[in-house]
Amino acid sequence: MRLSQKIEKLGNAQAFESARRHFRRSVLARPFGVRCDPEQLIKTIDGDRFEAIRQRHAVADPGEGWPKYLDLSKWMNENLRRVRDLELDFGRRKRILDIGCGTGYFLYICNWLGHDAVGLDIDEVPMYREMTQLLGLDRIVWRVNPFQRLPRLEKKFDLITAFMICFNGHKSPGLWGAEEWEFFLDDLETHLRPGGSICLGFNREDDGHYYNEELRRFFVERRAEINRHRVTLFARR
Repeated sequence: MRLSQKIEKLGNAQAFESARRHFRRSVLARPFGVRCDPEQLIKTIDGDRFEAIRQRHAVADPGEGWPKYLDLSKWMNENLRRVRDLELDFGRRKRILDIGCGTGYFLYICNWLGHDAVGLDIDEVPMYREMTQLLGLDRIVWRVNPFQRLPRLEKKFDLITAFMICFNGHKSPGLWGAEEWEFFLDDLETHLRPGGSICLGFNREDDGHYYNEELRRFFVERRAEINRHRVTLFARR
């Protein structure tokens, strides 16, 4: 098959997928009577309380530091995109666990759409604590460590997410390999409902890659769907 034919075939597949999602949204969209867009979502947040948090923690040039998440418009847009990519803006309601939830914007949008979403994160950044409280979110305080199971959770989940992952020893000599990920994913699967899924979003490491070839092969062996930084796995039991 010529390169031009491959590109055309890929384009047709992407167009079909886009049309499929658009049709499903038109048929299954939730009848809340309110637009699901960043501006509307921001209006649902107590502006005075948010401004007080911003005044306490904002810095002039946050760079890659955690104060960057006080850019409410940017990160509401980013998390709404994640919600749409996972097709959480239509269809049945789901129970969701977000690991490394940070400020909780993803959880907030999920709950606003009618899902039952809970976060899990460490409690070392006061701004994260204040934001999750402002947004009225349920958060489990827990540090993810290699070869250590998650705490006992009351219910199982339809979806477990982890975006911009740092708990894997990101940019450190302790970066997780296949053994650490196998233990972690085996444990996550015990918290999934039948038919559930796990969505992982990786950060680039110092070499510019999201994961090495050994880890990519490991994910392939677990029948993961891999799309650059995003790896999606499905319950095997």
